[in-house]
Amino acid sequence: MMIGVGGVLYFLGIKDQPHAFWGFFGMFLVLFFATGVGNASTFQMIPNIMRQEIDRLMPQVDLNARIRQAEKESAAITGFTSAIAAFGAFFIPKAYGTSIGLTGGVEAALWGFFIFYVSCVLITWGFYTRRGGLLYDVERHPPATPMPPSVAARPV
Repeated sequence: MMIGVGGVLYFLGIKDQPHAFWGFFGMFLVLFFATGVGNASTFQMIPNIMRQEIDRLMPQVDLNARIRQAEKESAAITGFTSAIAAFGAFFIPKAYGTSIGLTGGVEAALWGFFIFYVSCVLITWGFYTRRGGLLYDVERHPPATPMPPSVAARPV
């Protein structure tokens, strides 16, 4: 997403060049594609995080009860995340409008989005994917306790 926004900013800066529109258009396509991948990644991470956390928080409970609790927690968090994500349909156009109103262009909004994307990468790395993070072991080592086939085949 950072590449897409960076490209859009670049092609806005050279808008008088003949190829600028196609570069601008292509960077928005990259941005939309990356947004979809990011959305899918977020909703894939939530159940994985909850499975690990429930195992850590409830080790004394049998496997089926932990799986059931992880699914409940994942559903609640996914619903809350979806509600917050829906706010983007308001916030993104509002950011563009505010940027145009204050500066006469959309560049300020795009820089704000870029900074937000950088912060998302840093937070995700810091809490989840760095060595010692919540998902580091999940991503690199299979779970010690195998899931029953009925649960493993269930879509998340």
